[in-house]
Amino acid sequence: MNAIEELKNKMFLAANVQKNTKQQITAFEIKNLKLWYASHQALFDVSIDIPANQVTSIIGPSGCGKSTFLRALNRMHEVTEGARMDGSVKLFGEDLYAKNVDAAYVRRRVGMVFQKSNPFPSLSISENVLVGLRLNGISDIKTLKQRLEESLRLAALWDEVKDILDRPGISLSGGQQQRLCIARALAVQPDVLLMDEPCSSLDPIATMRIEDLIQTLKEKISIVIVTHNMQQASRCSDKTAFFYLGRLIEYSDTRTIFTNPMNPQTEAYVSGRFG
Repeated sequence: MNAIEELKNKMFLAANVQKNTKQQITAFEIKNLKLWYASHQALFDVSIDIPANQVTSIIGPSGCGKSTFLRALNRMHEVTEGARMDGSVKLFGEDLYAKNVDAAYVRRRVGMVFQKSNPFPSLSISENVLVGLRLNGISDIKTLKQRLEESLRLAALWDEVKDILDRPGISLSGGQQQRLCIARALAVQPDVLLMDEPCSSLDPIATMRIEDLIQTLKEKISIVIVTHNMQQASRCSDKTAFFYLGRLIEYSDTRTIFTNPMNPQTEAYVSGRFG
């Protein structure tokens, strides 16, 4: 091997090491997570590592704890009276439930998009995007304008609304409203975006736009999505976790879950025999 070939080989190996290292970074490290609503236990000893810059789908039948698990990742469950948790949730090594960590800080780092689009009806398109920034004390006009355009571009909405920013957010179509809510979540520059059935009320074309957007966004942030749609999970996600009766039954790369699952319960669910 001559010197040039040797150098090329070293560069190739270094590039692959860098690529593999990026793929192996963990966003969430969750250990023995248990969660109760009053006396009802909704989650049982869930332990899972969720990778950075990938899409992780959470699947399972209704009432299995999917949405509860999602809300535990940014402490949204705490708004429900009587809810309590036990276990550990770390984001890039930081304990999100440490006594000195404020829930508002967690929700800035871990954004959330809900099943039904929920733009603020009294606010314009631009103010819907900027409301989180204003609540966090950002008032510089240049910064706000920059974040507004950046967020709407990331949500693939800028070209559609750039000339109507003063119109009410609720004047947009259903799919546009959902992307507006995504832009609002992205404006505060979170590390992770949680999405709870984001396409369940959308038509096929709007669903396709959101799914394409998810693939673009994962280059910048980590995404965890709850979905009942098996085809959506198989199309969108890199990893898939199957929940049943509050327990994590199986977690693997998406191809394995849908083509060669290890657990019979997983195989029965993804093949449509129950759920």
